[in-house]
Amino acid sequence: MLSIKQDQFYENDKPFFYLADTCWSAFTNITLDEWQYYLDYRANQGFNVIQINILSQWDASAAPFELLPFPITHNKNRYSFDYSRLNPEYFDRAEKMLQMVREHNMVPALVLLWSNYVPGTWANDIAINNHFVYGELENYVSFVTEKFKRFNPVYFVSGDTDFSTAKTISYYEKVLQVAKRHDPDALYSFHIKGRLAEIPEQFLSGIDFFSYQSGHNLTGQKTAYTIPLELRKKGFTRPIINTEPCYEQISYSRNIYGRYSARDVRQASWSSVLSGAGAGITYGAHGIWSWHRSGYKFGIVEGEGFDIPFDWRDALHFDGANDITYLKTIISSLFTNGIDPVDISLKGEMSIRVGVDIKKKRYIIYLPTNTVIDVAKLGLKKENSHAQVFYLDEKTVHPLEYSDKTILRMSHAEADSVIVLDKEE
Repeated sequence: MLSIKQDQFYENDKPFFYLADTCWSAFTNITLDEWQYYLDYRANQGFNVIQINILSQWDASAAPFELLPFPITHNKNRYSFDYSRLNPEYFDRAEKMLQMVREHNMVPALVLLWSNYVPGTWANDIAINNHFVYGELENYVSFVTEKFKRFNPVYFVSGDTDFSTAKTISYYEKVLQVAKRHDPDALYSFHIKGRLAEIPEQFLSGIDFFSYQSGHNLTGQKTAYTIPLELRKKGFTRPIINTEPCYEQISYSRNIYGRYSARDVRQASWSSVLSGAGAGITYGAHGIWSWHRSGYKFGIVEGEGFDIPFDWRDALHFDGANDITYLKTIISSLFTNGIDPVDISLKGEMSIRVGVDIKKKRYIIYLPTNTVIDVAKLGLKKENSHAQVFYLDEKTVHPLEYSDKTILRMSHAEADSVIVLDKEE
């Protein structure tokens, strides 16, 4: 079971870097044979958390079978669930899938109630399903938390939500209250909509860590670092995680032409981790989260406008996932006590992110584009420090020399890189 000490996660009293893969549609879309292959592959890469929506994901790809948490009625372009009748076959199968997650030494992170099920959210106007009946929330949340708590999950009370109305808030208040009553030892957070930087005060005091998403909006990518910096400045001391940076090969939202590359994902991830969200990071592949099969319909949501995903068999092998496990390797080996953000501007460019270990003896700099760096602002110079540079696309490490008293030479990295500097006594 995970626990928290200050701004970090621990498992069995050892530091635990939360490295999640996004598989929202697992319970509705994946065969057990596919699930076994997927878990084998991700566990071998080094992932230790799988993020799953307990209910059916509203924008999942179509599946070759229909197994849903509640009886469903289709009516033209809309559908309705009978929330008073839980489908035991669905939840028994989900239980088996969570057992398989645990057999791979991975932690399930489960979303209890996605935004399309809740009135008043941003998804309210474009969701084609009926809202969850408020009076049925207690039975549903009681059931799933009792059934799944033996797997020691992390819970997201919400999925991709905002909190625009009192009714919206009342739904999530109920979910959190019931879940904590049945699984009081679990860790809780809220998965909130892209670029949102706050949650209602009554929830802020009840969460164990803050989850945000810099998301897939092209103009909002800087929130990968601005949101955690803002939270730390406000005095938030618990763990912070970007649980939805841009997914690899997802298109820019709002029908803008283009897709996020592995390098874009690296930038969002490193920017988050070095800016106050150093407890972990989440990866997503466009084709895995919706579990897409070539030739099957993709649930494109009006207002989000994402282009077609890759087949899951291709998306699972995107190399960007290895970039993010490499991030975990660097952080877990060199910054075992966590990273504090250093909110300074090098070269007048805030996208160059800087972090430091809690003893202030090891600094780390993320360079989105290669350049020379003056580290005088960090109190470092040739006489009191030495440096090494990690080429993130090649996953290699090299020594890095000073060209002047406080100026590091430009390395030979042709893409983004990370510089680690050790301050000598």
